[in-house]
Amino acid sequence: MSEDRPSSACLQAHARRYAGAGDGPVLRLLLILITWLFLSIAVLLPLCVVFVEAFARGSDVFLSALVSRETLQALSLTLTVTALVVPANMIFGLSAAWALTKFEFPGKPVLLSLIDLPFAVSPVIAGYVLVLVFGSSGWLGPVLSELGVKVLFSTPGIVLATIFVTFPMVARPLIALMEDQGREEEETALSLGAGGLRTFLTVTLPNVRWALFYGGLLCAARSFGEFGAVSVVSGHIRGLTNTMPLHVEALYNDNRVAAAFAVASLLASFSLFTLILKFVLERKLPDDVREAERVR
Repeated sequence: MSEDRPSSACLQAHARRYAGAGDGPVLRLLLILITWLFLSIAVLLPLCVVFVEAFARGSDVFLSALVSRETLQALSLTLTVTALVVPANMIFGLSAAWALTKFEFPGKPVLLSLIDLPFAVSPVIAGYVLVLVFGSSGWLGPVLSELGVKVLFSTPGIVLATIFVTFPMVARPLIALMEDQGREEEETALSLGAGGLRTFLTVTLPNVRWALFYGGLLCAARSFGEFGAVSVVSGHIRGLTNTMPLHVEALYNDNRVAAAFAVASLLASFSLFTLILKFVLERKLPDDVREAERVR
């Protein structure tokens, strides 16, 4: 931990001091009401509408929309993309966090800023960048075409677009955790004769496992619901390249509103399930890690 960074005990002391600094019950109640009102309008109400509209025309319409060929294809593609993206981002996240927190090298601040790039760049822009790189007239498109490799309007393009928008989800929690833990345990293991791989498997990986699972869960949730970048590179080919969010859009554009909300309710259910798992995993993270993430 860097010397200029406040400790967890110091942060907690400041929090207790400001918590009781003249905040009367009226102000506290007003702030709570504003928060609940905003969340009710922006989150709870739309979520309720999704489930109400999904069953508006009866359970038969709801079930037929979920078991249709296009829905099953979209679900299969979405699960395939998620299954490829999450492990890839876990490997990248571990590597990036290890490099940024355990070593000093030129360009380290630049690399850290690049990891945050998907937070600042619109997913649609990311999709168009992939088109410029892998399109038929792009930088790599002609070469890949000669090799018989198709990236755009196929699963590889969707995977690449999803990886771009989700890779900070794993890297960021790991970086926060490894920075807070420091290098002492690894240095101790190395001084006792443990090799690099053994140190990683017996010291580093057990210490970061919950942060790794936490980041993987966030990555899976974003992969499952990603729309912008995937919409650009997929081509919207029904039955082939439509993921679940794109399938919802296609159903809605076809004026099949009940079916669109039925599929959307499946996405919403996955989001709620993810939220529950996120809450459970957050309880597993050490207190100092949660403090480090708040400081960021």
